[in-house]
Amino acid sequence: MAKKQSNSLEDLGSMVFSTGNSGFQGFDEEDEIEEIQAGDQLLEVHLEKKGRGGKTAVVIKGFEGSDEALKDLAKAVKGHCATGGSVKDGEIIIQGDMRPKILEYLQKQGYKTKRVGG
Repeated sequence: MAKKQSNSLEDLGSMVFSTGNSGFQGFDEEDEIEEIQAGDQLLEVHLEKKGRGGKTAVVIKGFEGSDEALKDLAKAVKGHCATGGSVKDGEIIIQGDMRPKILEYLQKQGYKTKRVGG
């Protein structure tokens, strides 16, 4: 059965639209999300081999903060290790087994770290 297409405001029924501010407080883009300090975060550094075509990768989990801050941290870690990587689903993925370098770098930046697996 075909849906009826609405061509007039009367078809909307009892919906009311307002452009005035009636006490609604939404999220303003200028409001900043409070960033958690590096020393208050525990980052888990995992070694993963499965699902990557036999190649190893280090996955950093547990970062709390904005997506922009996560991308900046990933870029810094990749630059320090001189390797590739990506950010996916709130996790930083670094190519190769670079755990010692990554742990050293994150600790110098003030993060609490935990080596998980392998």
